[in-house]
Amino acid sequence: MANTHGASQSPTVQAKSRADSTAGAGAAMNENVREQKAALRRRVRNELKRFSPSDRLAASTQACSRLQQEQIWREAQIVLLYAPLSSELDVEALLRDALATGKTLTLPRFDPESQCYVACQVLDLTEDLRPGRFGIVEPRANCLEVPLKRLDFILAPGVAFTLDGRRLGRGKGFYDRLLSFVRGIKCGSAFDEQIVDDIPAEPHDICLDYILTPTRWRRACQSAVKK
Repeated sequence: MANTHGASQSPTVQAKSRADSTAGAGAAMNENVREQKAALRRRVRNELKRFSPSDRLAASTQACSRLQQEQIWREAQIVLLYAPLSSELDVEALLRDALATGKTLTLPRFDPESQCYVACQVLDLTEDLRPGRFGIVEPRANCLEVPLKRLDFILAPGVAFTLDGRRLGRGKGFYDRLLSFVRGIKCGSAFDEQIVDDIPAEPHDICLDYILTPTRWRRACQSAVKK
């Protein structure tokens, strides 16, 4: 009988062992990234709780005014903005400015069939909006859908941002999927307190072209169009 004690494993078994080890390490790394992101969300949200309504209004007014002065905003024809939550920059001034200056204004609407956000045109801020998925105000079902590839400019909210264009969302990945289809300028919208030094990255994360805060209009990704 052959002595198999201490015999080396076959190449097939070794390859499977390496694959299992790599998969296990990858899963552990992904879990570590998710934990880091969750901790960062808690930290930033706690910071934002210190904001009074008047603080939020003043910061939002300053940020909207800053963007309205930029050539990118003035030249954009089809824009995707958002209906803000209480923890986000209030961009109602930009919504009204877009309509007043003849831009095609769109807002995200959640499509339950595809489990993705789509861009839908808004003509009237009173008649065309209603509470939607996740408690976020969004366009009504009869609003015209605009292909994401037609958008010139998108202003994306989030929980935290870095100045080099990384964005931390709420953890569902819906905005990242939307952003992945956008060919136009992608800009993050944030209070200065939402700017952090680092955000753990995952493969699906999308880099933004610009960052807007009450005190900054900054080109983030080096490939962004200079204007």
